Amino acid sequence: MPPRHWLMKTEPSVFSFGDLLARPGRTDCWEGVRNYQARNHMMEMKEGDRVLFYHSNAEPPHVAGLAEVAREAYPDHSAFDPKSKYFDPKSARARPRWHMVDVRALAKLPRPVSLPEMKANLK
Repeated sequence: MPPRHWLMKTEPSVFSFGDLLARPGRTDCWEGVRNYQARNHMMEMKEGDRVLFYHSNAEPPHVAGLAEVAREAYPDHSAFDPKSKYFDPKSARARPRWHMVDVRALAKLPRPVSLPEMKANLK
């Protein structure tokens, strides 16, 4: 089955594509997602699926780079840590409510690409 393509959004002031590039192996976990629809999409992601790394709170919002899913969904450890800003007291290790994937940077785009520009170039 060919890889699927996903748009994963982040605020660049919180975690940017440059931050991902700077991580060991250019890979990091995508933790802290607390939206059920987004969580369900992450549960569908498979290793090797492609990711458009979207800076949502930039001016203008844009895709900054290309990445891939490096590890399929697994329990989000930050939900169990009372010191984490992503802590969820209703999530338990035996029955986790939240999951995350690992994402690996593939390439920084030569220039930012906006969502309207992508939509205008659909084939």
